[in-house]
Amino acid sequence: MIQNLHTHATFCDGKNTPEELIHEAIRMDMDSLGFSSHAPLAGQEDWTMSPEDVPRYRTEILSLQERYTGRLEIFLGLEQDYYSPPPGNGWDYLIGSVHCVEKGGRLLPVDYLPEDFVRSVRQYYGGDYYAFAEDYYRLVGGIAERTGCQIVGHFDLITKFNEGDSLFDTGHPRYINAALEALDRLAQHDVIFEINTGAMSRGYRSAPYPAPALLRAMRERSLPICITSDCHDRSNLLYAFLQAEELARSCGCRERMVLTGQGFVPVEL
Repeated sequence: MIQNLHTHATFCDGKNTPEELIHEAIRMDMDSLGFSSHAPLAGQEDWTMSPEDVPRYRTEILSLQERYTGRLEIFLGLEQDYYSPPPGNGWDYLIGSVHCVEKGGRLLPVDYLPEDFVRSVRQYYGGDYYAFAEDYYRLVGGIAERTGCQIVGHFDLITKFNEGDSLFDTGHPRYINAALEALDRLAQHDVIFEINTGAMSRGYRSAPYPAPALLRAMRERSLPICITSDCHDRSNLLYAFLQAEELARSCGCRERMVLTGQGFVPVEL
């Protein structure tokens, strides 16, 4: 069951059309592909869909589902941000993500550019990365309630620009407590946590999200996982999936979830 459910096309900030991604998935002998364009988000239009884009996106993916029946199973998904308007019904799945933190009446991007991230923490948090992390994880902890998502996107996205703990210590008690509190809130919902290789393909990280300590905490709570590439370019459709599987096994995971026409089912790692 070779599948990627976190895929961005030209409707938002992806580089390829949906059909180009489908052709690549077929070439790679994938079983299924899920599209998850970014839901609209005011003030972040350079990487999200506009409200007018959403019906066109739905129509195209549904058309492609029919056109490629028997060759590739295609799913219509949406990456729903915490601050996006309600998504409505009719999606095969939702990925719930936190890309921004609201502070001082502004949305501060978590993962857009490293210089923006550092500037935001300095200007709005006095350089206190742990206070930023506490606000971030409060939102993450509420993402299932807020969006009704089936998948929690890149749980520790806040570490995208923190390779080697260059900005803050991910072993600090304030950071750990904030992350585990979010995890415990999410554990009360029927959600899947993705192992996401997207920051690796873009050169920011050497390992997937989430960090091993957090993945082990998920395993201790018997929380299900899936593997995604957060693809923005067809060349990265299955980027570092083997490394992600190795990470999962090393942290005690034995299964990953895949989406089928009958819903999510576990398959052995």
